[in-house]
Amino acid sequence: MHVLATAGHVDHGKSALLRALTGTEPDRWAEERRRGMTLDLGFVWTRLPGAGDVAFVDVPGHERLVGNMLAGVGPVPAVLFVVAADQGWQPQSEEHLAVLDALGVRHGVLAVTRADLADPAAARAEALARLAKSSLGAVECVAVSAVTGTGLDGLRAALARLARALPAADTAADVRLWADRVFTVRGRGTVVTGTLGAGTVRVGDHLELARDGRPLRVRGLETLKEPRTEVGALARVAVNLHGPGAGTLRRGDALLTPGRWLTTDTVDVRLDGDPAGELPRHLTLHAGSAAVPVTVRPLGRDTARLRLAGPLPLRIADRALLRDPGLHRVPAGVTVLDVRPPALTRRGAAAARARELDAVGGPPDAAGELRRRGLVRRGELLAMGLRPPADPVAGEWLADPEHWAGLRDGLRRAVEEHAARHPLDPGLPLEAARQALGLPERCLVEALLAAGPGLRQREGRLYGSRARPVLPPSVEAAVAAVRADLARAPFRAPEAARLAQLGLTSRTLAAAAAAGALLRIADGIVLLPGADARAAAVLSGLEQPFTASQARRALDTTRRVVVPLLEHLDRRGRTVRLDGALRRCAAGGPPGGGDAD
Repeated sequence: MHVLATAGHVDHGKSALLRALTGTEPDRWAEERRRGMTLDLGFVWTRLPGAGDVAFVDVPGHERLVGNMLAGVGPVPAVLFVVAADQGWQPQSEEHLAVLDALGVRHGVLAVTRADLADPAAARAEALARLAKSSLGAVECVAVSAVTGTGLDGLRAALARLARALPAADTAADVRLWADRVFTVRGRGTVVTGTLGAGTVRVGDHLELARDGRPLRVRGLETLKEPRTEVGALARVAVNLHGPGAGTLRRGDALLTPGRWLTTDTVDVRLDGDPAGELPRHLTLHAGSAAVPVTVRPLGRDTARLRLAGPLPLRIADRALLRDPGLHRVPAGVTVLDVRPPALTRRGAAAARARELDAVGGPPDAAGELRRRGLVRRGELLAMGLRPPADPVAGEWLADPEHWAGLRDGLRRAVEEHAARHPLDPGLPLEAARQALGLPERCLVEALLAAGPGLRQREGRLYGSRARPVLPPSVEAAVAAVRADLARAPFRAPEAARLAQLGLTSRTLAAAAAAGALLRIADGIVLLPGADARAAAVLSGLEQPFTASQARRALDTTRRVVVPLLEHLDRRGRTVRLDGALRRCAAGGPPGGGDAD
């Protein structure tokens, strides 16, 4: 199916022309037929040879109803532009063209109607000249009369050529269906109609209401008055919905593929129209069928930040327009550049942001977006409308290669700087590393560690060139005194008073043990490195099994030392505790040499 919108001044014969082309009345309400003008959106279709089904969204031409017109044109890729031969170009012709130009619509056909009432040449020449200056460019033109039928066959042929030239829609894309009509059918519930611009909707699917994230189930589908089990883009579709919140749906709501879209109330955009500095502060943003008040903050000459009164599901490269409803004009079209823009809190941030946005142009660039952000989740990049340019570096996180290399260097510096500032405790905790680099998750630190040689992790801490503490001279001297005491009595650990006299604290003892100068078997209990192996050798000479008291006498030490020493030997597998208070040395002798805590 192909979908076209109509455009043109009020009472220029859009609806009459569609009636002649399709044999169907597009006006929906008795009031519309009575007054002879379209007040809301109407929908009709026909089959054109060589082009298949072509559906038309008939929009109102009256200037007070341009909001209704925008709800129909927003999601449609092509237009049938109508100008009456007997009236020529009119104010709403101009505003409708401004709308199409702002939205970047590039495909259309011009129909000069009422060719039976006036020579169409003048109206044709002026309209073609105006269209040529817009995004539509050069279009085919046909003079017609809905009354006499003159030119209708030529218009059908032109529309068929237009339809065949339209780019194919992506039926595998994420669904974003903007609601342009919502009504209730007795016995069926809420029905939403809209133009499905991309993706496929199936009966039984769950869609997400963009406004609040509530899930809605597709109970039924219809296109061109025919029930379907699935409908693929591009198509006019009616969707029967069931679920909490279905009764609250209204025009401008969007139905989304769950989990694949971001909603945002702040966007940075490029303007096509009035300079940013000349825009009113308050305008209305029209995107899809939605109309949302926005506050405009100029950034550069053609860039601005928009703060929306309500969030919308927008993606990078989306086209929309800004309208001044008070002056009935469209001051600018917009192209979305960023749906997750950075905060502008520092002095000069807006100017810096403008310079950054000046470099953004052309088709959506995933690599460029990743370069600007440094790090981004894969799902978030997809939700922005960009295909990830590389595999994640950790979990769902994508990283720009240059930024990732800088983070590796930054991690190495952070580890070395921590070791320099804390010689007694040189290992940088993983969480401190994460905070130092400003990373959102710890898994990124671990990925950097795996990707960057020269660093290693032990017990949740990162070490670089200084894997062991460096003891200051005063601590070295104190440790030397302890070592001298232990050389005389290897298993008589210094008492707390002796350690305090030497100025050794729990922290400095831990550092000395980590540096390999002492063996710490418990808090406040230190021996010489290798003392545990020597103790196991002594105990192996006892009759097995043995008690703690026997071990104390054999080692010539105190109960204060022997109990934690035996527990230390148990943990190292050098001794085995039996029932009660008995132990024996491990079969085969002690494994390996001495341990350094």
